[in-house]
Amino acid sequence: MNMNEKHVCPEKTADHLYRIGLFAQMNRITVKALRFYEEQGLLLPAKIDEESGYRYYTMRQMETLHRILALKEAGFTIEDMKHLNASGDERGFLLRKKNAILEKIAQLTLQLSRIDGYLMPKGHPLSAPVMVKTIPAVVCATMERRIDSYDALFEIMPELGGYMEEAGCTCALPEYCFTQYLEPGFQETRILVEVCEAVTEKKADRERLRFRTIPETRAACIYHKGSYRDFPKTYEVILRYIEENGYEICGNIRESYIDGVWNKDSEDEWLSEIQIPVVKKSV
Repeated sequence: MNMNEKHVCPEKTADHLYRIGLFAQMNRITVKALRFYEEQGLLLPAKIDEESGYRYYTMRQMETLHRILALKEAGFTIEDMKHLNASGDERGFLLRKKNAILEKIAQLTLQLSRIDGYLMPKGHPLSAPVMVKTIPAVVCATMERRIDSYDALFEIMPELGGYMEEAGCTCALPEYCFTQYLEPGFQETRILVEVCEAVTEKKADRERLRFRTIPETRAACIYHKGSYRDFPKTYEVILRYIEENGYEICGNIRESYIDGVWNKDSEDEWLSEIQIPVVKKSV
């Protein structure tokens, strides 16, 4: 070749073959990992040299490899990936996996709340500091009522349970039972509330019972241990936190009931969580 001629490298196409070592280096994984994915049937070489046994891969296979690595980071096991490939319903499989993860998060959150509750001194109404967290979307059976006093909640909660039983509802696990206050500000009477219980699926709406998905929300949350009569003290703490940390309320206040008269003999052992949807104030 004449020294003055311009040298042009051959263009690499999507079907260009790369030996396993180079392919591993290009994707920053080990040769051992590629061989493992081959053994599991997740990523087969594009070509295997019959004489040398060398494995070759193409650029097209990078997409498959990156999908495997992304699913691995998301907590998927090899068996999960095999089922995903075989299911034929990728979206449905991913949604089921997402719901399983959300349920696990909810279970761990509930365990933490119980531990926090029992760590605090007896009779102390504040069971933990304020925490801003994401509350996952939830399918709920709901009942809306206007009540004359907060004590009336003790009456309408069992009523909700009766309507749910008639409708054949199955409570979600872990259980998530809460009240939403549908009008802003404190009301002494004529309080508009929505009582909610997380369920596994929506049913057809009935005369008094409604089903809906309450969307995911970011909320300032605080645990309260003991009688509901002491709620004002806890509300004072969380509302002061919201104001002092540059947040503003952006949704209905919830009171979630974790332990109560249905499973604890003493009011001192009741455990609740106040959840107030918030956003950062715009500057």
